[in-house]
Amino acid sequence: MHRTNLVVLKFFALLFLLPGLGGLVFSAMVSTDYLENLPKSPTPSELRMTPRNVHGIVIYQTVKEDQRLSVMEYGSVSVFLVGLLLGIVYLEKWSSSRQTELESDLLEEAEA
Repeated sequence: MHRTNLVVLKFFALLFLLPGLGGLVFSAMVSTDYLENLPKSPTPSELRMTPRNVHGIVIYQTVKEDQRLSVMEYGSVSVFLVGLLLGIVYLEKWSSSRQTELESDLLEEAEA
């Protein structure tokens, strides 16, 4: 594989990995904030009737808060997994390329 293709593959792997990881960290921070600030029992007057288990404690949130956090979590995991897959492909291609270079160097030395 050409060196430029490896660089592009590495770029895209990092392009997905880093924001995915950042999104996971951010959604964990939001979950922790919810745990500290949202009620532990349903509050119909505030429309906080949707349960969510955060670290073994059930909190109650609005439907919109639940949807927002779920989209954030699933989106971050998806982006991170795409980056991880691209990273694995990059490492495999880089390893194959490096092995080919080493073998050709050994052949050149043997012929000399």
